[in-house]
Amino acid sequence: MQPIEQTVQITYQYTVYFTHHLFARNNLLLRDVIRVSSMGPSRKVLCVIDRGAVLHHPDLLIAIDTYCQEHNSVINLVAAPLVIPGGERAKNDTTNVIAIQEAIHHYGICRHSFVMVIGGGAVIDMVGYAAATAHRGVRLIRVPTTVLSQNDSAVGVKNSVNAFGKKNFLGTFAPPAAVINDRAFLTTLLDRDWRSGKERKKVQQAHHINGLWPM
Repeated sequence: MQPIEQTVQITYQYTVYFTHHLFARNNLLLRDVIRVSSMGPSRKVLCVIDRGAVLHHPDLLIAIDTYCQEHNSVINLVAAPLVIPGGERAKNDTTNVIAIQEAIHHYGICRHSFVMVIGGGAVIDMVGYAAATAHRGVRLIRVPTTVLSQNDSAVGVKNSVNAFGKKNFLGTFAPPAAVINDRAFLTTLLDRDWRSGKERKKVQQAHHINGLWPM
C-alpha cells in the first residue's frame, strides 16, 4: 500500500490595534473587535489581569465592569476578572495555568468565546498557553501593558510557561484573535521600564538582521 502524503498549510490573520483608554465608555474598539470576530449574539469573555496593572491603575476593575455592562449586548463578562501575580513568577507557578483552565471549564468558555488578558509579557505568555491548551485553543485578546510587550511579545504568536527549571520549556504557537495596544497603560511605567523595553527591542532587531534571533 502506497503511503499518503499529508500537507497542511495555514494562513492566519489578526490585527494589532492602537487606542487610548480602551475601557472608556465611549471607546467602541473592544466592543467592535468582539462583535466582528464573533458574528453572533453576546459572547462570553473571561478576563485575566496582571496584578501590577491593577495596582497601578486602581480604577481598572471598575472600568472593565462598567464597560462590559454598557455593551452587554455584545460582551458577556462571565465573572469578575481573575487577578494574578505578574512577572516571571506567573510562568513559574503551574497553579496559575490550572486556575485559568478551571475558569474556562467552569464558565463554559468555548471556541466561540474569548479570553482577554491584560498585563505584561510574562502574564500574556502564561495566559496564552492556558487558552491555547483548553479546547485545543480558545480565542485570545491580548492587551499588553508594558513597552516591550506592546512592541514585541504580545504581537507575536508564542505562548509559554517555565517548567523543570527551564525557561519557556512548555509552549505553543497560537495566534491571538487580536492585540490591542492602549498607550494609557504606559503612563505609569518607571523611566527604567521605558528604557529597558526599548533597548531590548533594539537588541532583538539587531540579532534578527544578523540571523541570530528569529523575530
